[in-house]
Amino acid sequence: MTTALHGTPGTPAAPGSPAAPGAAAAPDALDSLRHWRLRPGVAASALARGLHLRGWITSITLEGSPALPALWRMLEEALRTGGAAELAARTGAGTPLRGALCTLIGQLHAHGMLVEYADPSGAGPAHDWLLKVAARPADAAAALAAARVEVRAAGPDGALVAAALRALAHAGVEDARYAPGAVTAAGGAVLLTATLADGTERAVGAAVHPDGAFVTPVGVGARAATDTAALAERLGPGASPGPEATAATPAAAPPSLTALVAGAAVQRLLCALAGLPDPDSADPGDPGRPAPRFPSALVAGQDPPYAAYHPWLGGPPDPAPPPATLDEALAGVAALGDPRLGVLPAPLTGSLPQLPVALAGCAAPGGGRLTAGGARADLARLDALCRAAELRLEAERPGVVVGAGPGHALGRALRRAAPDLPAARNARRDAYGGGHPQARHWWSVLTRRLGVRAELTVAALDPAGPAYLAEVRAAGAARGRVLGRAVEATADDAAAFAALAALVRVQAGTAEPTGRHITSPGGELCPLATAGVDPAPWEDEGWPAGWWARVAGREAALHATLLRLTGLRAVPWEPAAPRARTVVTALRGCGFTVLDAPGGFGTDTEGGSR
Repeated sequence: MTTALHGTPGTPAAPGSPAAPGAAAAPDALDSLRHWRLRPGVAASALARGLHLRGWITSITLEGSPALPALWRMLEEALRTGGAAELAARTGAGTPLRGALCTLIGQLHAHGMLVEYADPSGAGPAHDWLLKVAARPADAAAALAAARVEVRAAGPDGALVAAALRALAHAGVEDARYAPGAVTAAGGAVLLTATLADGTERAVGAAVHPDGAFVTPVGVGARAATDTAALAERLGPGASPGPEATAATPAAAPPSLTALVAGAAVQRLLCALAGLPDPDSADPGDPGRPAPRFPSALVAGQDPPYAAYHPWLGGPPDPAPPPATLDEALAGVAALGDPRLGVLPAPLTGSLPQLPVALAGCAAPGGGRLTAGGARADLARLDALCRAAELRLEAERPGVVVGAGPGHALGRALRRAAPDLPAARNARRDAYGGGHPQARHWWSVLTRRLGVRAELTVAALDPAGPAYLAEVRAAGAARGRVLGRAVEATADDAAAFAALAALVRVQAGTAEPTGRHITSPGGELCPLATAGVDPAPWEDEGWPAGWWARVAGREAALHATLLRLTGLRAVPWEPAAPRARTVVTALRGCGFTVLDAPGGFGTDTEGGSR
């Protein structure tokens, strides 16, 4: 951040300003400086006409005068030596120097580079750490000193138990002890449980072995224990030994990995107790930045050495609200397809072509490949994830539908059921030499640019309501083969999405000849794609953003019409098989919806478009 710094005083009420005649001057930022100190680690670099300051997680560049470095040295000395009162006394009220000092002090406050002074006598080993990271270090230190922490494990002799106790002692936690209590997880797992003076309980679990060490998110004791067991089952070597297990010695892990996991577990727990941001926070110094959408687990390993936070959706059922925007839905895609803790294959663009349509692909459950395509790669990735989840769950329940929220899932289910309506057979052929700009564009790319011989038909599903089915079928030698299909609120929308779906099939068939499943989104994704995005005034339906916004506005009416025509009764699905429950729990943890909606058409084994 760059700020221009000027040394002129402000109004009488502003810091560094003179008082009204005959009245006592109000304390300004310089008068109050005696209550503050520089945070440890703050450093400065002189510039030609300014100063660059660096703190723990923030930095600022001040410009405006070559005297700024000298001004900083004056202020720094007062802050580090406790001479703030003396500096205030010898700096005249209302002078440009005092005004400049007050402005500089205000910038230090704004960027978290000052900390309220606390008497360091009796400070523990965590004193410097809290001075760097806590808004109120004294209160944070008091919370840690009052905490009672128990390290629960199957036995007291494990290396992780000893490492956790050492880390707690080094952090200044005086009341930390081992407590017997088998952890339902792989051998070597521990559960750190802290109880505050008001009875509040916070806990974090950890385990270490060469192939999959981890630290769970912070939660109450029961949740942390369940997360520990689930993560150990996902990452650990073999099955959990059960609650009656005795101390077990896992495969030897190097001391460095044990120390890393113990330190990370203690850090997460102490941050929660002291009211500090979790270490996984993307920018803990920015209170305006939203917190991560999902809890995370630290996953570490030895060969090769690594440690990183990964979204964790595999604990007890904890449904999240539906994604409100496309970015939130894509965060769910990343979590569900996480390479370490995800439950579904991650849809990636990889080396797949991105023009004229964007493709994303992944391994299909049960074998083969799943390829999705759309006007943009992010839309293709979301559609691929939903279809991959359906393929995974169809082994237990055919007809299950997955969407990024209730509206998206219902839109997918209704579009699948609509082609079975009797009116779908009353189609009219449309050469599509004109009409809607989006349909004309995609049809031109398909038939002229790619040279595909095809025919387009459109059928009104209900004369009284907005619902149309469009199909693109191959002409020539492969005559009659469905290349693309779409159900939308207008004939033009249906034609455009059907042509786009046909392009996806043609392009995916060329790039991935062994693919078994091909899918592409229709108008059901438009509400998410346009949420929070205002098209420019000139973006009519000839522009993708303007078109999607208008398709999104027609989605509710389409749902009402198709519900009346199909009689579809889609209800949330509750699986019975453990593996299906794991997937459904993770989906709901991202705010996704799983509906039981049998019937309709889906993706055929040759890659038919939906």
